[in-house]
Amino acid sequence: MKQVRLFLSILAIAAVSVITGSGRIEKADIQPQTTQTAAEINLVPMKIENEPIAAFKFVFHTGSMDDPAGKNGLAYLTAQILAKGGTQTNSFPTILEKLFPIASSYDVQVDREYTTFYGETHKDNIPLFYTLFKQALLEPGFRSDDFRRFQTENINFIKNTLRYGSDEELGKAVFKSFAYRGTPYEKNINGTVSNLGKITLEDIKGFYTAHFGRDNLMAGISGSFPDTLLQQIKTDFSRLPVGTSSPGKSLVPEEIKGLQVTIVEKPGDSTGIHIGFPIKLMRKDPGFHALFLANSWLGEHRHSASHLYQVIRERRGMNYGDYSYIEDFPNGGRRQFPPTNIYKNPQLFEIWIRPVETDKRVFVLRAALRELKQLVDNGMSKEEFEITKKLLSKYCLHFASTNAQRLGYKIDDQVYGLKESHLESFKKHIQSLTLEQVNQAIKTYLQYENLKIVFVTSDADLLKNHLVNNAPSPIQYRTPKPENILKEDKLIEIFPLKVLPENVTIIKVDEIFQ
Repeated sequence: MKQVRLFLSILAIAAVSVITGSGRIEKADIQPQTTQTAAEINLVPMKIENEPIAAFKFVFHTGSMDDPAGKNGLAYLTAQILAKGGTQTNSFPTILEKLFPIASSYDVQVDREYTTFYGETHKDNIPLFYTLFKQALLEPGFRSDDFRRFQTENINFIKNTLRYGSDEELGKAVFKSFAYRGTPYEKNINGTVSNLGKITLEDIKGFYTAHFGRDNLMAGISGSFPDTLLQQIKTDFSRLPVGTSSPGKSLVPEEIKGLQVTIVEKPGDSTGIHIGFPIKLMRKDPGFHALFLANSWLGEHRHSASHLYQVIRERRGMNYGDYSYIEDFPNGGRRQFPPTNIYKNPQLFEIWIRPVETDKRVFVLRAALRELKQLVDNGMSKEEFEITKKLLSKYCLHFASTNAQRLGYKIDDQVYGLKESHLESFKKHIQSLTLEQVNQAIKTYLQYENLKIVFVTSDADLLKNHLVNNAPSPIQYRTPKPENILKEDKLIEIFPLKVLPENVTIIKVDEIFQ
């Protein structure tokens, strides 16, 4: 799927339920809209009476997957210039001066398949805010000083911040490129150092014309806004060029055979670990909610009751957190709940082991793989299922606490092809699940024999030898542990690791995304 050509016909739409910041369910007054014509953009309105904040989203079906050969990073640079550069009317400092008094802002989220420009303002300030926002997207200045600034900043980000600022974000970036090898998703969102240096301002202008067209756009607005604004958005953004389609792209990643390991060698005392594989399961598929529940039990993000968290952190005190996902979850260190507008097909199953002491890295890998194997082989127990089902039925109320988040989900509903709202139907689907359905989904979609694993660590050769020789990894604690933990440790330290030498790649940190 490359272009979004939904040409939505918005007739009289009944009021739908949305989740408020307090967790209550209220009615959003969705006003009837006029039918779109083929020349108009795909507009996703969510009118909420008495909501003081208006949220805007302009979602383009383009991202790093569309970067041409030798120009990885072009989509990212183009989006940065649109969102954080000057327009034909104002320099960026002038834009900031205009936004500051009305306490408003807009920004951009660039991903592999979608690029989302988003912003919020008080309903009283919509006229000025919308004028500035639309000028950024429709009348970009493409100023040479903005281009040089973003090109330099992004090269420095890769060379300094990504490589040396956060082992966790580095590991995630390497893992996604590794997991999606063989597809357009393999391209790093920020690009590579050498490719970024080759990009010109003319490349930026060409990419904008080709990929930020009206047929690639979904425009959303939520909150309390004048009805006339909807027609204004349609009229304004219909000025965009149609854009061009990219050639058909294969989204079938290379086959994973056994445990395939990439080791990023980086000096330091800690080790970050990422484990997983692309998963062919989307929100509209029958098994989605069943696997969501199973994954919530296994490793719900930032949830101390989840199983991996209990096994690795709580019982053994090895790190800050241990989580798992069935959809891509970027910036996990800075967010609590799942992000919106991060569509991928296939999606990604990932276990994220936050950094552990380096001498415990193989033990922790074994512990995580052992728990994954036991889940796949044995499924969830009746008690585990019932507790997780009850917890998730309440926990899901926090997924979208703002109208901007709710708008993001509403746009996602179209992208995923859902017939009913994901937010509004989620609790119903979870409550209707049976243990048999959940365990069947685990058997269908999860596995532990063919995985991709990324380490960010020091002493890469030593780690490789430990892995390929399947050497035991006994562990010592600084404080006494209960006998049952020590007994289980004896099983973990010899959990079999079937890693072939040819399936291990070592990369120096300075070579990452070079």
